[in-house]
Amino acid sequence: MAEDKITVDAPEPNDTSSKPSTPHSKSGWDGKLRVNKQATLANPEALSDPEYSDDDAPPVDQIAADEDLLDDEDPSTEDIDVQHSRITSIPALRLERFPNLRRLGLRQNSIQNIELPEGIAPQLEELELYDNLVKHIAGLEECKELQSLDLSYNKLKHIKNLSNLKKLDHLYFVQNRLSKIENLEELVNLTYLELGANRIREIAGLETLTKLEHLWLGQNKITELKGLSTLTNLRTLSIQANRLTSLSGIETLPQLTELYVSDNQIPSLEPLRQNTKLEILDFQSNPISSLAGLEDMSELENVWASNCQVSDFREIERVLRDKEKLEEVYFEGNPVQRSGPVLYRNKVRLALPQVTKIDAGKSDSGMIPLSDGETDSSAVYVKAT
Repeated sequence: MAEDKITVDAPEPNDTSSKPSTPHSKSGWDGKLRVNKQATLANPEALSDPEYSDDDAPPVDQIAADEDLLDDEDPSTEDIDVQHSRITSIPALRLERFPNLRRLGLRQNSIQNIELPEGIAPQLEELELYDNLVKHIAGLEECKELQSLDLSYNKLKHIKNLSNLKKLDHLYFVQNRLSKIENLEELVNLTYLELGANRIREIAGLETLTKLEHLWLGQNKITELKGLSTLTNLRTLSIQANRLTSLSGIETLPQLTELYVSDNQIPSLEPLRQNTKLEILDFQSNPISSLAGLEDMSELENVWASNCQVSDFREIERVLRDKEKLEEVYFEGNPVQRSGPVLYRNKVRLALPQVTKIDAGKSDSGMIPLSDGETDSSAVYVKAT
């Protein structure tokens, strides 16, 4: 019998957000697709006129009390997802009614405490509490089968009380108030760790996480690359929007295939000479004028260099022309583009004939974009007719 999944969700607001003009990773800057917080007011007159009434206005959304949300659901379900429903209490959901529960999603609610029923906690494999009001990590001691935990967009100041979660594979702490990486030493099966948009100043406490493959540290206060040398399985490192002034230390990670270091103060790519397996390299918005250091990167597919200081097309050709796998480049906002915007794209085509996308636009005049997709790296092209 097919597995049941319960999803209870409030209506989503209209999406009026604009797409980014600069590239991001295939999964978003912090590695995981996030829901934009946005609301549209249908009757703004109600704010200024206390006696305002409109018979045609949409009805007020009535959300049942927490304990009624799941009353009619199949007790044999393994997957419950209750989003944006103003839930304040997990016990009020009476989850003990679902003895087979494996995956629990409670994103965008008002939960302050993690309180799981005794019969549910030991078998839970995935728990998502993204965008709630959790201030302290507690109540997870019995979740020994947990493989994925998302506590992003909460109010956490410390990482603690996770040592029992030996099977944890994915861990998300995006947009909290963390000032240090701590108490992760025993989570040796982690392969995916997100710590973006916190207050972290130093990379530390990761030495035992040797299975880690993806590490996201964007939008923190990190000043140097260190504490990474034992992460021999790391493939993706994102450390965008920090306070780096050098890539020194990156040579300890020669196995990297994706590196995101945009929005720092890095002047040189020279330390990357040992990172010859890189496929995606993002160094946008850094004071970089030379591509020296990329000469031996035969696996490069994407080079994102917008808003740097590259001023010579000959430099671009010298370093990147022989990269047969190169598909996409960004050089807008550099002197090479600003000094001659009309001829810029043609000059890039001449320097790099193998490239199919320039600044997320078409490169070959015989191709037209059908859709630029949800991310810049997923553009679809069809032959012009």
